[in-house]
Amino acid sequence: MTVPLGGIALAQHDAAYAALDRAGFTDVWSSEVAGTDAFTPLALAAAWQPGLRLGTAITPVFTRGPGLLAMSAAALAEAAPGRFSLGIGASSPVLVRDWNAVPFDEPFRRTRDVLRFLRAALAGETVDEAYDTFTVRRFTLERPPAVPPPILLAALRPGMLRLAGAEADGVILNWLSADDVPRALAELGERRTGFEVAARIFVCPTEDAAYARALGRRLITSYLTVPAYADFHRWLGRDEALAPMWAAWAAGDRRGASAAVPDEVVDALVLHGSPERCRAEVRRYADNGVDVPIVALLPTPEVTAGGATALLSLIAQLGTNSVEASA
Repeated sequence: MTVPLGGIALAQHDAAYAALDRAGFTDVWSSEVAGTDAFTPLALAAAWQPGLRLGTAITPVFTRGPGLLAMSAAALAEAAPGRFSLGIGASSPVLVRDWNAVPFDEPFRRTRDVLRFLRAALAGETVDEAYDTFTVRRFTLERPPAVPPPILLAALRPGMLRLAGAEADGVILNWLSADDVPRALAELGERRTGFEVAARIFVCPTEDAAYARALGRRLITSYLTVPAYADFHRWLGRDEALAPMWAAWAAGDRRGASAAVPDEVVDALVLHGSPERCRAEVRRYADNGVDVPIVALLPTPEVTAGGATALLSLIAQLGTNSVEASA
């Protein structure tokens, strides 16, 4: 499950983490956009629910200096030894340049260089290296983790996917359908031992299809107009289906862009329906090669009306333990 959950204060997430554990969720993965940072929700989970695995999906490689990123990862790895995975990625020009005042230059090489730096630093090595995109002089972690965390790489298109397969411990996929997964995995090439495939999956567990599709269209219009995601979906073969959206967006017609997203694209990228149907659709990602399906839970009319109690009940319905109980 993606954390933190909307509608529950961070200080009250002990109940949410306990509910996720009871429901059969094995992992909690954070994101970092404009809400919480990636590490604080996981630090709380490490203390409150020591049975859960933890992961960042993702921590941007531009918005922290290499040393600070290594320190944050090392601290969480020490707090949850053997239970933390560090997911990194390039992020986007809006988040990096517009919101954090950092140039978004050479994202592929920056991601590669940070991956290589972190591999050495988290192993306890002294790093004194001029990489292509930055230079680090004589950096050594004072508290290197006893169990260095696996490093997963967020990847969309072939170049980054191949880098993940060659040098990372796993890959993080995003904004793709279950049927798209084999296309992405085919680009990974030969993988490291224990390589893990994670994917963030947007899930809106409501049978109000009109509501779910309207929300899905807004999200798709926000994300898939970003150049990297637009190119990703052209590569996946959605050029014709999404061309009207891109044309309207380029013309400044935001409402028209949202209206131009076809139902079949929404239904492929944003799962909706009953909790049972959503659970079955998430299973399709696993069947197609995803080791860690990460649910990104979207608001529903039922949860909006019922608040935290309804949200915790929904978690119970979505979890694998609900299947075991009904069986």
